Amino acid sequence: MKAVATLFFAIIATSLLAQKSIVINNVRIFNGKDEKVTSGNLLIVDNLISKISSSPIAVIPNENTEIIDGKGAFLMPGLIDAHTHIMMESLTIMELLNNDIEFITVNAVKAAEKDLMQGFTTFRDLSGPAFGLQKAIDRGLMVGPRIYPSGAMISQTAGHGDFLSVNAVPRDASAHLDFTERFNFGILADGPDEVLKRTREQLRLGATQIKLAAGGGVSSNYDPLDVSEYTEAEMKAAVDAAENWGTYVTVHAYTPRAIQTALRAGVRCIDHAQLIDEATAKMVAEKKTWLSLQPFVDEGESAFPEGSPNRIKQQTMMKGTEVAYGLAKKLGIKTAFGTDCLFQPKHAASRATNLTKLLKWYTPYEILKMATSTNAELLAMSGPRNPYPKKLGVIEEGAYADLLVVKGDPMKEIQVLENYENNFVLIMKDGKIYKNKLSQL
Repeated sequence: MKAVATLFFAIIATSLLAQKSIVINNVRIFNGKDEKVTSGNLLIVDNLISKISSSPIAVIPNENTEIIDGKGAFLMPGLIDAHTHIMMESLTIMELLNNDIEFITVNAVKAAEKDLMQGFTTFRDLSGPAFGLQKAIDRGLMVGPRIYPSGAMISQTAGHGDFLSVNAVPRDASAHLDFTERFNFGILADGPDEVLKRTREQLRLGATQIKLAAGGGVSSNYDPLDVSEYTEAEMKAAVDAAENWGTYVTVHAYTPRAIQTALRAGVRCIDHAQLIDEATAKMVAEKKTWLSLQPFVDEGESAFPEGSPNRIKQQTMMKGTEVAYGLAKKLGIKTAFGTDCLFQPKHAASRATNLTKLLKWYTPYEILKMATSTNAELLAMSGPRNPYPKKLGVIEEGAYADLLVVKGDPMKEIQVLENYENNFVLIMKDGKIYKNKLSQL
C-alpha cells in the first residue's frame, strides 16, 4: 500500500513539474472590469492565470518555470475586436475578386500575425472562410488571434453579400456558385428554406455565431443604403437554426426598418446601426439586444473613389455615427467595440486608432473595458458553440492568459496603444509569450 501511495505522489509531482509556469512580478494590473488599477503579481500555469497576489509570488526555479520582472509596468487583458474580416482585411476588393484562394489565404496568415502583434488576441470574424485559419492558429501551426468565425455572411439576392457580375441574373437554379460563394466569403439565400439550409451549413462548418445581411451596405453595388433586406420570416429561419445549436444571429444593418425587422425575428446583436433612430434604439434596449458599433468617421481616406456610389453611401452612413453612439449611451445599450477592417491594409495595420476615436464618447477606462471584458461577454453568447470556454477579456484566476504589458498608462492616455511596436513590451496569448521587451524598460 505504501509503495502505491509513493508511486501516486511521484506521478503527481512529475505532472506538476511538466506544467509550464510563468511568474510576472511587479505590475500594475487593469483587470478588464474595474477602473482601479492595482499593484500585483501573476502566476500563469500552462494557458491559464493560476494566481494573482499582492505579494511577490515565490516559485522553485526549474526548466519549466520562467520568472519575469514587470518593472512596475501596466498589465491588461489582450484586446478583443468584435467585428473583423481576417480573410479580407489586407487586400483591396479588386485583389480579392481577381486572385486565387491560396494567395488570399497567405495574405490572411501574415495579417493574423500582425494583428496579434498589435495586441489583439481575439477576433469575432463576421464574414469569410476563417475556419481553416482558426484551426491552424489553435493547433500552433501559425500565429494569430483566437477566432470566433461566422463563416459566410448569408445574404439575399441584391443584398449586401451579392457580388455576382452584373449579367449573372436571372440566375438558373442549376447555375454554378460564384467564387465568393464557393470559398465561403458569402452565400446567397432567398426564402426561409434556403436561409435555413445555408445557416445549417455554416453551423456544420463550425460557425460560433451566424451573420446575416439585413440591410443596404457600402461595399455592395446592388443595394441602396436605405433598403431593408430579408423578411422577418427569413431572418426567423436563421434565428431558429442558430438557437437549436445554442448560439445566436447577428446582422449587418444600418437603418431603423432593417434593425426593427431583425429584432422582431429574435436577432440578438446588431452590427453597425449608424442610421438608427431613438424609437428603434429604445426597442434594442428593451429587448436587451447588443449593438456592435464601429467608430466610422470620415477622415478623407476610403477604399472607394471620391464621388463613386459606394463612397457616397459611406459618407451618408458615417454621418450617423455620432447619433448611434449617443443613443447607445443614453439608453444604456450593451455596446461592443469592433473595427470592421476591410479592403484597406493601412486600416488593418493600425487597429488601435479605432480605440482612440472613441474618446469622443467614452473615457479611456470605458474604452478599455469595452475592448476587453465587455466584448468577451458578447463572445460568450455563442454558448456551447464557444471554442474557448474559459474566461476571456479579464485578468482573474482561471481566465485564459491573454495579456499585454504596456509602456505608459492607457487609462490616462489611451493613445499609447497606437504605437504598439514600441509600447507593447510583452504580448502573451494562451500562456505563450510572443514578444518580451521588458528588459528595455
